[in-house]
Amino acid sequence: MIETERKFLVLADDYKQEAFTQKRIVQGYLSSVPERTVRVRTKGDQGFITIKGKSNESGTSRMEWEKEIPVNDALELLQLCEKGAIDKIRYEVKVGNHTYEVDEFFGDNAGLVVAEIELSDENEAFIKPQWLGEEVTGTERYYNAYLSRNPYNTWQ
Repeated sequence: MIETERKFLVLADDYKQEAFTQKRIVQGYLSSVPERTVRVRTKGDQGFITIKGKSNESGTSRMEWEKEIPVNDALELLQLCEKGAIDKIRYEVKVGNHTYEVDEFFGDNAGLVVAEIELSDENEAFIKPQWLGEEVTGTERYYNAYLSRNPYNTWQ
């Protein structure tokens, strides 16, 4: 139940040609406090509810519990969520032995593109593609829960 990942800004859209899949994601938060976020998400024709705990000091690991739910239930739960839904397309890109999840945001977060890679531990080696930019692991403003309350288009 521990998720270990690193997060990066994306410099170019080359990842789109390298992606083996893409799906639209719409998600909202029943709770967006850092100690316990409760997220409802539609991903393509699937629905999910996810609970995440607070990140460790480096921001790379935290508890995550996720269950698939009927998409119609997810759509109804999205109506109960806090203001500020996240709308994005997730591209999955295989690089070496890992898969990057690259999120291109829309709406109030348009212009932001972030890549995440899940690792087995914080020190696991991985290949960084040329389109990968600055690491933002642990930087709160790049968390989706933060973006739902403080959208990218409001940053100075």
